Amino acid sequence: MSTGVLTAQVEWTPQPQAESVVRSASERVLAALAPARELAQRLLSEVGVRFTDVIDTIYLSNRSPLLTDAIGAGWQLVADDHGLLLYRNTTGVFPQIAVDSRIPVECVSIDLKVESVSHFLFIHGLQRAIPGDVNHVWRRAEIATDETGNRLAVVERHGWQGSANTRDTIDLVARQRAYESFLLRPRQVDNDDDGFSTADRLVDAAIATVGRDIACELFFAAEREFWMNRNRAGKLQYLRQQSLGIGWANHDHHTYRSSRQHFKQLVAIWEKLGLVCRERFYAGKQAGWGAQVMEQSVTGIVTFNDVDLSPDELMGDFSHDGLQPGANLGTVGLWCGLHGESFLAAGMHHLEAMFSFEDLKVQLQQQGVGVMKPFTDFPYLRQAFTEGERWAVPGHRIDRLLSANFITPEQAAQFREHGAIGSHLENLERNQGFKGFNQTGVSEIIAATDPRKN
Repeated sequence: MSTGVLTAQVEWTPQPQAESVVRSASERVLAALAPARELAQRLLSEVGVRFTDVIDTIYLSNRSPLLTDAIGAGWQLVADDHGLLLYRNTTGVFPQIAVDSRIPVECVSIDLKVESVSHFLFIHGLQRAIPGDVNHVWRRAEIATDETGNRLAVVERHGWQGSANTRDTIDLVARQRAYESFLLRPRQVDNDDDGFSTADRLVDAAIATVGRDIACELFFAAEREFWMNRNRAGKLQYLRQQSLGIGWANHDHHTYRSSRQHFKQLVAIWEKLGLVCRERFYAGKQAGWGAQVMEQSVTGIVTFNDVDLSPDELMGDFSHDGLQPGANLGTVGLWCGLHGESFLAAGMHHLEAMFSFEDLKVQLQQQGVGVMKPFTDFPYLRQAFTEGERWAVPGHRIDRLLSANFITPEQAAQFREHGAIGSHLENLERNQGFKGFNQTGVSEIIAATDPRKN
């Protein structure tokens, strides 16, 4: 069953058999290793994150019955990486499986994703050597092991997908320069075209020095930083997650709102960073908006890109052909008119990360962060926004909208006095590996967050 109207050839469905494989592997490691059980409990009770949501890689013996189950559930061989056979399952959101003949048949090893291995070790008071140099693209440290060979480790990645000790390295000076160029890029610009052009040049420069995949990782790290600086819920949750050393390892997708005239430029920059178009959404004539979902396979970055859209435009390639300014502004266009492009002045509309839905909701409410009514509540997909951050709206933006008759004098007065809702953190729980989105629910929340209604 699919919950979205997909205009590309993508039809996401729940994958209970594949989820069972991940759960079985997790249960084996949790049963064998007390430190793993303690960490899993702390992740859930302190920050609302499930152990399975931050699994990077599962290691199995080539004779493990669980490998047979995994192949039957959709994992396919994709590479021989330094003697490890890598299997990936593209039918949903699942960790990769690495097959190692040296692992005892009854044992399982798991790597958890973290932003920084050294920070994780520091937070947990662990004296561990991190193999390899600080400039390696893949760093890993073992956390716990037992006498039979079950293991738990944490891993950080920098534009690399493999699962073995690699000698590939990063130029750390170039990496820092690229990150700073993204973090400090001009956002408050007089002309949005200039802002896109400048960002495009910075992306080219970063790709030339650190490569496309690392440039992509750095760009979105800077984007999350900018968003958190304007979103209390996001900043709070990040600090909570960093208190256990994982950072945003559980991020699911980054949502951008774009004006019609700049949508083509937004997509072009994403494609330069290695993202490819996945499914497209259209909510129907009354909703007046569409979206292009894009994904970068190496870094796991996903963007959900919203834009005002009419029914006839759905039949064309609106992501590449471009869109002319509309006679009226829908929810997305008005948000951009009030706050600026997500890519520039406004920043992301929201970051969506994977959680235990109920646990995170309760924990945020205890911290004084309100959570809106869920807009998706299926067994395999649950979604809700935190209450939006209300931002002051610059007077010149209100004047421009008013003079173009996009808002009424009464609405202009409300925006001057009270501002308008800007950004959210999204609480997402995915079950059975479901990788899609809820078309109806997304439409309802788009309508519910229209600035004219708030």
